[in-house]
Amino acid sequence: MSRAPSFVLAGSATANRQRGEWLAAAVLVLVLLAQLGWLQRDRLAASAQLRPLLEAACGALGCTLPAWREPAAFTLLSRDVIAPPDRPGVLRVQASFRNDAHWPQPWPALRLTLSDLNGRTLGTRRFQPHDYLPAGNARSARIAPGQASQIAFDIAEPAAGVVGFDFRFE
Repeated sequence: MSRAPSFVLAGSATANRQRGEWLAAAVLVLVLLAQLGWLQRDRLAASAQLRPLLEAACGALGCTLPAWREPAAFTLLSRDVIAPPDRPGVLRVQASFRNDAHWPQPWPALRLTLSDLNGRTLGTRRFQPHDYLPAGNARSARIAPGQASQIAFDIAEPAAGVVGFDFRFE
């Protein structure tokens, strides 16, 4: 019976080496997937299907997800732009809206467009939350699901004859 040369590994040693190589490859694939997930975390967190899974994972790992942003989930309940008779050149903007998203989200930006009787745009402005929320406001930075809120603020009338207005959440 001939003996194998010393550089040839025994059968069990070869099998152990192959298992180790497969294990190392699997670990490297998992590390690569974790890196891709980390780099795409904003996109993944914006998925309604993956959000609950990611929230559970972050709860266990102690990480945080970016805020949920779904401007289309804000429902405008009422809105009005009035010219107070005692303040010429000023328009009072009032609105109430509700967050119909499944998760809390930051206060939306509000785009207000004013128009004249013929539908011509007289002015458009995008208001950030700090523009329409009172200074020193005790409100939370996010609106809870189902939470309704009312806002009111004054703006300078861009031109005489404002009769139409349009609200959009962004």
